[in-house]
Order: sequence, then C-alpha cells, then structure tokens
Amino acid sequence: MKKINQIILSMAVLTGMLVGCQNKPVEKAVAEEVKIEKPLAWTRNANIYEVNIRQYTPEGTISAFIEHMPRLKEMGVDILWVMPIFPISEKMRKGSMGSYYAVADYRAVNPEFGTMEDLKKMVDKAHEMGMHVILDWVANHTGWDNVLMTEHPDYYTRNEVGDVVIPEGTDWTDTADLNYDNEGLREYMIGSLKYWIENADVDGFRCDVAGMVPTDFWEQAREDLDSVKPVFMLAEDGGAELVQNAFDMCYGWDFHHLMNEIAQGEKNANDIDAYYAKIDTVFPADAYIMNFITNHDENSWNGTVQERMGDAGNAFAVLTFTSPGMPLIYSGQEAGLNKRLEFFEKDTIDWSNKSLLPFYTELLSLKSSNKALQNGVKGGAIVRIPSDKSEKVYAFVREAEGDKVLVILNLSGQDQEFTLQSEAFAGDYKDYFNGEDVRFTAEEEMSLKAWGFKVFVN
Repeated sequence: MKKINQIILSMAVLTGMLVGCQNKPVEKAVAEEVKIEKPLAWTRNANIYEVNIRQYTPEGTISAFIEHMPRLKEMGVDILWVMPIFPISEKMRKGSMGSYYAVADYRAVNPEFGTMEDLKKMVDKAHEMGMHVILDWVANHTGWDNVLMTEHPDYYTRNEVGDVVIPEGTDWTDTADLNYDNEGLREYMIGSLKYWIENADVDGFRCDVAGMVPTDFWEQAREDLDSVKPVFMLAEDGGAELVQNAFDMCYGWDFHHLMNEIAQGEKNANDIDAYYAKIDTVFPADAYIMNFITNHDENSWNGTVQERMGDAGNAFAVLTFTSPGMPLIYSGQEAGLNKRLEFFEKDTIDWSNKSLLPFYTELLSLKSSNKALQNGVKGGAIVRIPSDKSEKVYAFVREAEGDKVLVILNLSGQDQEFTLQSEAFAGDYKDYFNGEDVRFTAEEEMSLKAWGFKVFVN
C-alpha cells in the first residue's frame, strides 16, 4: 500500500508540474486504506467442525471426505477446520504413518490425502455450499526431513553444541524446533501461509501451539494475510495476548477442563461463575473463545467424551453451544465416537451410529438462528438465574436483538428438584427440543433428571 501511495503522489506531482503554468489547482490524490471488519461478519453466528482427513473415511483422502460435505451442510456446519494436509516427515516419525504435525513441506499436499486439485475442489465446494475452510498450520516446528533442513538449516533452534533440538518441554521427538529470531524464517513462513490463500483460496488458519511462537510474528502475519484476503484465525492457546491483534479466536481450555472436573465430581456449577468473571476481566470484549467437549488431542490422548464425562456429555454439549463463544464439533462426535482414535496409524471412524445426529443438528440450528447466541459482542451476556441448588443447577438467560434463550442444566449425577427465582427469566417461551409453549413466573419449581437439561427460546 505504501508503494501505491508513492506512485499516486508522484503522478500528482507530475500533473501539477504540467499544468502549473496555467495556475490550475491540483488535488493531491491519496489512496484510502480499506478497513477490514474484525471479526468477519460471516463468523458472528458460526460454528466450527474439525476434519480428520486420515480417519474420516476408509480411503482417508480429501476426495472421499468431499462426499460427506453435503451431510455436514445439511447438519448446519459453517467452518471446516482441516487438520494438516501437508506431507509428513519420514525421519524420526512416530508409528507407521507419523503425525500430521511433523510437516515435511509447507507448500505441498500429502500424497496420501490427494493432490492440490483435490484440495481446491474441496474448498470450492465448501464455498458453493456457504461454508468456509481453514487449514491447520504448524509454525512452531517441522519434521526432521522438512525441506528447510537442507535449504535453510539456520532456521532451526540449536543447543550449546550446535545440534537442532526438539521443542522445549515436550516429548515431540519427531519434530525439530524453529527459531523465530531468524527474519528469513519469518518471511518464509508468512510466504507459505499466503501460498494457500493465493493457490487454494482458503479462508484462514488454525495455528498449532500458537503460544510457543512469538506474538509479534503472528501480528505481522495477520496484517500481511489480510492484505491478500481477509482471514479468520484460530490460536491453539488459551491466553488473551494472542487475541488482542493477531487472532480472532483462541481455545477455551479452562472451560473444557472445568467441564471435565464437574463431570468427575471435582468441581461444581458455582465454579462456572468464576470462569466467566475471568473471561470478562482478561479477554478483549470481542474476542471469541472456542468451546468444546472433545477434539483430536482430547480424544486420542485423554479419552473419549464417555471416558471423561460419563453421562454428562450431552449436557455439556448444550453448554458449549449456548455459552459465549464458538462451539466445536470434532469428526465423529455427531456419531457418538466412542473410541480413542489412533494418532499415528490408520483408524477409521465408525459412522454406523447416527443417534446423536439430530441432537447436534438442532444445536447447530439454535446457534445459527438465535441472535442471543451470536459470537463476540453481538451475543447476549450471561445472566445467571439463582436457585436453591446452586452447586448442582446452572441456569442462565442470554438476550440480544429481540431474541432470548433460557438454559437450565442439572450438572450433577443425581435427579434434582429445585426452585429458580428471578425476574430475568419470567415470560413466555417455547421448549426448543419439544416445541411446547411454556410461561414462567419469577419463581418456578422444577425438576431435572441426572445430567438433564432444558432449553427455552423467546
């Protein structure tokens, strides 16, 4: 943009010289900066779906996944976050197939998954359907036979004897740490991010262990990427610093761990208030938090939803869709994924169980249609409804632009009878899941089964 301004100004000066003898006024031309809306408008009521290409189908290819996209569109999915699609390093790899996060080439498609043309077809199809695609990006480290190892060995972090090291504090022996003190690395990495926007028209990136890469790199990257195409950026990090300028959304790790702890009886519903107080204090008002009950890391390393949450999974799914933030669905979650997927081997998702598909379809519809549940400052603030069972029952209302949602959750493993008291929830509603009309006064006696929930809309 600076170069454009210089050219325009030079032309203006030249014009002034040519007409100056006629004493005609010359207006100095100034190129106006185009202000990019952040976050982007299409993200305001969006949800996000994590795509594990390797495990999604028996073929484990992009082309095979494309056949599932109409189902996801019908289900109501907005953003497809595609786990890394790059070639995987063979040197020092774990298992027979290796980790997606041990990248061998940042500017190529893993031939096991398909071709660049396959990826373009997937992105084009998503755009035709009104969905968006973000790629999983691994900036902190590479595999041991990444092309940079030979072409730019100076890009890597080395110990006191000069050997390349793995990321500090990890057991990621299949990866080599990158050194962001090197300006050449920064330029290369930003160029590689641009490559996928320019060549595949992707809509942004989910950035792996973003907090292990300097924030000023991400801020520069975001500015440069937006100059090519306005993007949506998700940081795999739970801190507030990255969403000041670089990223639109970060992980709700604290919320996720809290839900696990409540499910396991270690904490209770009252602890959710402290979480929201922290979010309101620490995070920018318009920063998005990604809410989830599972993802690829949790599923493979810490257990399935059933293992971690038992019978509480659906109640916490409701909470992730109705709380401030953007809800995530991981591949197979809608099919009741009940096994830990192998991370370094082929382990196809079983799609035979469709029992949860209607449940998640309804949640996705609620998220997209109810203005009180919009992301960021557009959505309504949580107003908790007091009860005489505050440790067990979490009830709240959110309201924005004429829409209102009332959520009542029994966050315990026992049936509960309780009384809600507040003018904040009084009024006429429709039970979202069964369609019945209901009217609530400022004091209501209610009951819910263990891990039961109710959602009402107005």
